[in-house]
Amino acid sequence: MNKSVEAVILDWAGTVVDFGSFAPTQIFVDAFAQAFNFKISLSEARGPMGMGKIDHIRALLNEPNIRTRWTAQFGHPPSEEEAQHIYRTFMPLQIAQVVHFAKPIEGALEAISTIRAQGIKIGSCSGYPKAVMDVLVPKAAEYGYQPDCVVASDEIAAGSRPGPWMALKNVIELGVMSVAHCVKVDDAVTGIAEGLNAGMWTVGLSVSGNEFGATFEQYQTMEQAEIENRKRIAENKLRTAGAHYIIDTLANLPAVIEDINQRIANNQKP
Repeated sequence: MNKSVEAVILDWAGTVVDFGSFAPTQIFVDAFAQAFNFKISLSEARGPMGMGKIDHIRALLNEPNIRTRWTAQFGHPPSEEEAQHIYRTFMPLQIAQVVHFAKPIEGALEAISTIRAQGIKIGSCSGYPKAVMDVLVPKAAEYGYQPDCVVASDEIAAGSRPGPWMALKNVIELGVMSVAHCVKVDDAVTGIAEGLNAGMWTVGLSVSGNEFGATFEQYQTMEQAEIENRKRIAENKLRTAGAHYIIDTLANLPAVIEDINQRIANNQKP
């Protein structure tokens, strides 16, 4: 059996594209407002990031502070019917906006090229449903990002993250022999859980994604003290989730792959 990494399975928003993971988070805020004139904050919208979008909406509606405000505003707890209505509002908004967040994060394409040159396959999965991915994938391809496999959150009957199923579908589609020779890379806690549940090495991203929560432009002009504070918070969340490695952005991934290859050669497993 091959004694090195066989496949890297990448998240999309906040990992390869969309620095700060703003495409989905802002649309949740907009969908709640449009569907029911109900306000949630961008910070609240980030909470369950990485889950399938209908599950994300359900999780938001079950968040104690949101649930309390909802009950106070409408006189009853949120229902599944209302969750579905928010989701139906969310979908066209997300499809329309996601193309504006398809440009790869700085250094991502170079890192992927370096990894591919080693014969490593590039898989991908997302909390986005297929209708969104059908728009995002070709737009990202225009910028030069074309993974070998794409799995959307609603293509798996068993459900989405934190379950392992999207990652494991990548394993099947890519013809990978061992999940222990796979690396799952994600900026969100649920994505790290997905990789761990699939038996893979996991790499968390502390700057480019959801937990850091800033645009690339904001990051570039940010005071160093704020950068370090945001990184520390993100790293703590990802470490608590069980990430084997934590790096700033995908640009730092090739060095991690080298280290994992050494560990695999020494018969270590995730």
